[in-house]
Amino acid sequence: MAIIRVEEISNFVGQEATIQGWVYNRTDKGKLVFLLVRDGSGFVQCVAFKGDLDEATFDQLVRLPQESSVVITGPVREDKRAPGIPGGYEIGVKHVEIIQAADADYPMALKDHGVDFALDHRHLWIRMQSQWAVLRVRAAVIAAMREWLDSNGFVNMDTPILTPAACEGTSTLFETEYFDEGKAYLAQSGQLYNEANIMAFGKVYCFGPTFRAEKSKTRRHLTEFWMLEPEIAFCNLDGMMEIEEQMVTHIVQRVLRDRGPELKSLGRDLGRLEKIAPPFPRISYDDAAKKLKELYEAETDPEKKELLKFDWGMDFGAPHETALTALYEKPVFVYGYPTAVKAFYMEPWPGRPEVCKSVDLLAPEGYGEIIGGSERMSSHDLLLQRIHEHNLPEEAFKWYLDLRKFGSVPHSGFGMGVERTVAWLCGIEHIREAIAFPRTIKRVYP
Repeated sequence: MAIIRVEEISNFVGQEATIQGWVYNRTDKGKLVFLLVRDGSGFVQCVAFKGDLDEATFDQLVRLPQESSVVITGPVREDKRAPGIPGGYEIGVKHVEIIQAADADYPMALKDHGVDFALDHRHLWIRMQSQWAVLRVRAAVIAAMREWLDSNGFVNMDTPILTPAACEGTSTLFETEYFDEGKAYLAQSGQLYNEANIMAFGKVYCFGPTFRAEKSKTRRHLTEFWMLEPEIAFCNLDGMMEIEEQMVTHIVQRVLRDRGPELKSLGRDLGRLEKIAPPFPRISYDDAAKKLKELYEAETDPEKKELLKFDWGMDFGAPHETALTALYEKPVFVYGYPTAVKAFYMEPWPGRPEVCKSVDLLAPEGYGEIIGGSERMSSHDLLLQRIHEHNLPEEAFKWYLDLRKFGSVPHSGFGMGVERTVAWLCGIEHIREAIAFPRTIKRVYP
């Protein structure tokens, strides 16, 4: 008998098949027991008729607790009414093997739970249909990111997690003692190392965990998150924006193709995502500041008005990003930020030293920044000056400065946050649901 995965069930209509999984829900109606079974790839309804099973087995099914592990064999039928993901199919139970009858006091019963309770039981919460769907989308996002880069000449380079210096200053770094070498830090970014890698490979990317010790409690922040960081030699700011919009479009299309049922189960409006295609709107920080001033003056609600208050030179907060992206149906590039609010290594704008060649990609529907990037500084002397201005230790950056002495070229790169991207695509409120085991300033368990 073929052991199948639920996601491929449509290929087995009219045949007998076996699934291996867990009982997500159970409903009994006299001579019928309906089991919603999940196997990791999907959820399918299994219908047990009393006349098809021996009495002892049927009685076991009537009392079978949620999350019991089972192996079920029977004919696959198409039924548009059948619940599940992808849905529309069911299995008639002809044989069932109960691997383990779970304890009856399962903490994550199918009802509403408080956030803290759910996070305390995250190891079980990820079994819930909504959380499973989000994490399936996450896996597709990661696969699509790498697929596009691998297909467009980028080389994957792994960069250190432990670093001797900060990429953007030490105020938000996790610090540790490193043998006799003094202090080391958990990496905020692999960018600096990838700037060395492009001098050998041209186009590279790294992908891994990133650590930020800032004490932020917003729905957009985690202390540990995953970031994709491409870096490209001989690439200016405009060229980088083209790469970003092509890659983001590929990710959205791949997720729609491969994870449509999961998105539908989350109640996501797929029509909004189907509109994502190049070109994306591009506006300067100067123009964005003017738009925010107009929105501020037009706002009549005092509370909302206060949140929209904005002066040139400020970095955007969540209310500002939300207001700006409400003007567009696609992600929008905002470029040319004030030098003072960006990192030390960003190339200054010609003729405007107070502005740098930076760009953020803001997702629509209020999800804010999903990509931040810039053209990197290519002048050794200017970079050294900036390192001193930011009170960074010159010795720790000696190798980084070397890159500007031996074949320096214009180059650009960006970081894309996986969890923020997943939150946007899934339409969920908080990025803590976009990673299997979130780490926040108040949580390091489980």
